[in-house]
Amino acid sequence: MIEAVGLTKRYGAKTAVYNLSFQVRPGSVTGFLGPNGSGKSTTMRMILGLDRPSAGRVTVGGHPFRHLPNAPRQVGALLDAKAVHGGRSARNHLLSLAQLSGIPATRVDEVLGVVGLQDVARKRSKGFSLGMGQRLGIAAALLGDPQVLLFDEPVNGLDPEGILWVRNLMKQLASEGRTVFVSSHLMSEMAVTADHLIVIGRGQLLADMSVKDFISANSADFARVRVAGSDAERREKLMSSLTEAGGQVLSEPDGALRVTGLTLPRISDLAHGADVRLWELSPHQASLEEAYMRMTQSAVDYRSTADALAGFQQPQTPGYGPQYGYGAAPQGYAPPAVPDVPQQGWYAPPPPRANPYAGDAPATPATPAGVAPAGAASVVPTATSVTPAPAVTAPAPDPTKRDSTEDAR
Repeated sequence: MIEAVGLTKRYGAKTAVYNLSFQVRPGSVTGFLGPNGSGKSTTMRMILGLDRPSAGRVTVGGHPFRHLPNAPRQVGALLDAKAVHGGRSARNHLLSLAQLSGIPATRVDEVLGVVGLQDVARKRSKGFSLGMGQRLGIAAALLGDPQVLLFDEPVNGLDPEGILWVRNLMKQLASEGRTVFVSSHLMSEMAVTADHLIVIGRGQLLADMSVKDFISANSADFARVRVAGSDAERREKLMSSLTEAGGQVLSEPDGALRVTGLTLPRISDLAHGADVRLWELSPHQASLEEAYMRMTQSAVDYRSTADALAGFQQPQTPGYGPQYGYGAAPQGYAPPAVPDVPQQGWYAPPPPRANPYAGDAPATPATPAGVAPAGAASVVPTATSVTPAPAVTAPAPDPTKRDSTEDAR
């Protein structure tokens, strides 16, 4: 079992984790959730003794990690799949870890088979894909057959088959009575893998409960009701009946009704009593993702804003028409519309070019024929004939003469 009591970690003026207390019990998969920068990785590093807490304590099996005898045989962890010497083969990497912990070499081949890397065991890890690196990291965590396992984003880079394999592996390890602590941002995967959740935000505990209780506590279940046809009178009659019975009714854009506070059998009875025929009566339960977003919406540090320049740059397609010098536009062609962008701050769009293939030559204002530019002397144009200059042809080389460059060579 993992137990944290008043766990706090400060880096200078920044507090990464503050007064965090929780327990990770054996026999179930415990999900560790939180936004980026919430302190999940820092907490895992303190559990493994890689960072010292500023205050509080965290123990594994009742002892700090640093005091565990032969810790790799008791605790396995995957924090960074890239923490591998790229020049070593997968087998040699695991073999070196096994020798440091007194684990027999036969175990190396066993875990390579468990994670599916037996065919590339003698290839250097620097050529591994992200998913293969994840598998190698999981193999290292399983090497000592530990009772406590920590995984940080174990399905990162895996294909669907690999994700399913990790999911089943976590459940199998927990069913064997092991303590499994998994951090992930994939809510859909946590919903089908984890039994219990620990959620933190900005270094503080937000929730410590089962997945079912977490979804129920952070979402509002409702029934979706749709009246047969488009009879507005019967729809209003049903809404009145549901409201009088204590339900809360909201109209949705597609014409359906969202009803809360009443069970589905009760809604059905009320509709029957009001002589209203229903086309739809279905329950709706929020997903783990919806509940998580509602819980952590005030603890997110990095929020996206609308890009004021989004969509401004258009594809570089040559224009058509006399102004571009390419003749008339093809039939049905319409030039792409350029959105209006606020001209504020430092940004201003570049001036249009007369020819999209021309260079950025300085623009010169056009001057009508016969009109002198401002500040220039008045010139009266006269009709003159222009005689083209005679073509100059280079003389043919004389084969009897010796080239001076040849003498130089």
